[in-house]
Amino acid sequence: MDTSEKDRNKVAEPDVEYGHYSYADYLTWQMDEMVELIKGKVFKKAAAAPRRIHQKVSNELAYLLTDYLKEQHCEVYSAPFDVRLPQQSKADKDITTVVQPDLCVICDRAKLDDRGCIGAPDLVVEILSPGNNRLELQNKYELYQESGVKEYWIIHPDEQTLLVYTLVNGKYVPSQLMTSGDMVRSKAVEGFELDLEDFFSRMK
Repeated sequence: MDTSEKDRNKVAEPDVEYGHYSYADYLTWQMDEMVELIKGKVFKKAAAAPRRIHQKVSNELAYLLTDYLKEQHCEVYSAPFDVRLPQQSKADKDITTVVQPDLCVICDRAKLDDRGCIGAPDLVVEILSPGNNRLELQNKYELYQESGVKEYWIIHPDEQTLLVYTLVNGKYVPSQLMTSGDMVRSKAVEGFELDLEDFFSRMK
């Protein structure tokens, strides 16, 4: 198939309200904004670029995780980075969930390929922005729990809080709501600690 024929087969934009799609469909879309696919339904991410505080939190945490893991086999990835979460078959046409976490840590390198990650990361971090709280707190909570993500962090930059969900016997167990003065200790990334007082003090 030549390039012009491939272009003719691309879909300009999916039907957000009624469509049901797979990763194979996702690969054909030509869209300026980022989208995620959750159980076949399309979720558009914010059209505007993330706020500065969102990027600062993401960059700083990515740096700390990468520095901690530099002598280990785990790898850290920041959005945009496709994480495919198959239910059974790993064929593109059978995968109906593709998300782009703000940050994720993958320790099983067999899950990594040229298109991103296929299978549950060990740690997923979502950084809340105005307008996306419902998606992160509801849809993704359920999705990550079902998919077997060992640890799910939700960071609220404006309130300077962090909530950790740890997978125990297939169900998420929440931490207390942590903030400045608390120390976060990851179970998914063994030995990694985050001093929230120090961390949030850098977000000014």
